Amino acid sequence: MRPPVEVSVFLISLLAPGVLYTLNNVIALQEPLPILGVGLVVLGSVLILVLLSVRHKTNVDPLYYAFAEFSFTNTVGLTNALEQDGFISGFMGFYLRMGEPHLSTAYAIMMSYWEGVFHFVLLLVIIHRMFNGKSYRSLGLLWAGSSIAHQIVLIPGVVVGKYGRHREMPIVTADKIAAEQKKSLLTRPVDLLLSLLLMGAMVFSVFRGFVVLDCPLDTCFTYIYQYEPYLKDPVGFPRVTMMVYLFYALPLLTVFIYGLKTPGCSWMLDWTIFFAGAMAQTQWCHIGASLHSRTPFTYRVPADKWWPVITLNVLLAAVPALLALRCHFSPTFFMKPVPKGQTNSEKKKN
Repeated sequence: MRPPVEVSVFLISLLAPGVLYTLNNVIALQEPLPILGVGLVVLGSVLILVLLSVRHKTNVDPLYYAFAEFSFTNTVGLTNALEQDGFISGFMGFYLRMGEPHLSTAYAIMMSYWEGVFHFVLLLVIIHRMFNGKSYRSLGLLWAGSSIAHQIVLIPGVVVGKYGRHREMPIVTADKIAAEQKKSLLTRPVDLLLSLLLMGAMVFSVFRGFVVLDCPLDTCFTYIYQYEPYLKDPVGFPRVTMMVYLFYALPLLTVFIYGLKTPGCSWMLDWTIFFAGAMAQTQWCHIGASLHSRTPFTYRVPADKWWPVITLNVLLAAVPALLALRCHFSPTFFMKPVPKGQTNSEKKKN
């Protein structure tokens, strides 16, 4: 008689401490890339075990494989918490040194306890209900909300805190920085053009936000039915994407225009790259889905409106990328002022 699937997942997850101990004490990894490679091998091996645990099952919910993998990583989190609080030792040293040193902070320890206990039990219950034909929608939403919330705090916290990877600034003299920052926006044609494009992206984001909110204006009605009917696809993804643009992208676009106008906004160097990546991913999915054969024909972009709609959507992804490139290749305007005669690197040393 085979054990229930949730029992199999529980037993597979208990392998995590043994794997960590072996990697820390036997293999003794010291470099980031080997750690990444071994991590991928371990997760791949766990996936194989998970697949074997349901080989006799038919019509397995695809989410099972994700939940089972997360169960394993949750056990890793619990192991980390127990080691950081002194209950065990010899499991996480290698990973904290070269992988994620922020996992030794108080916040990360409490997060690890939450994942290792609450998330782990919750996922086992979800898997149990999944294979007994019971609904797990509410439990799944509970897990998703909990997971997303801590990542929203964790990722920016790592980036802006002392464990973030610090930017290596180019060596530029104070005189050159001062000369560049004396130029007004009107005398910098590239930045002026980028500011205008950012304003256009803001208008487009607001307009499409109103469109998916069922704005009664004739312009909104015409656009959603004649140009981009994908926005009313009942799957919901396009509507959520437009809301993300309206409430998150719009404020960032606004502060980027401020950063192009105001000297010394060094945060532009990182946040423009972050935003470019976010917009590239969301627009790729949005454009591709609006043309994909899996989208019902009535919600795809009409053939006679293909070029204007796709051009606007491509521009919405291209403008943040162009801004990020401008900041990366010519960062002088965004550097903090330094005493005359010094370079920015000398100021940093002082």
